[in-house]
Amino acid sequence: MAYTIRDIVEKTGITAYTLRYYEKEGVLPAVDRDTNGVRQFNDHYIECVETVQALRSTGLPLSEIKQYVELYKRGDRTLDLRKTMLFTQKSKVEEQLTRMIKMLEKINYKLALIDAQENKFDRLP
Repeated sequence: MAYTIRDIVEKTGITAYTLRYYEKEGVLPAVDRDTNGVRQFNDHYIECVETVQALRSTGLPLSEIKQYVELYKRGDRTLDLRKTMLFTQKSKVEEQLTRMIKMLEKINYKLALIDAQENKFDRLP
């Protein structure tokens, strides 16, 4: 099935500007065009956009995403390199999550203290 740029924007939440920028920078594959020059996106392209968005949301720099895409284009012989890149990023995300959970616990504790003060509890429930 062929999608328009508007369809991609609606399906992924990425802006048209960002989509064009990522394509220009080589982070996303080149897009087929119809006889009028209108971009024609497919399901695989949506998967690529979603992968890039996921990697970006974890803080992976665009330059490293581009490197990952280049490795992907080279095929299965780069599986070990890609796995290493993703594992490294996964470890960073897990560290961030651990820190965020600790912060959330601290905020919840402070909220419980405020609730106790507001309700004049002798002790926390």
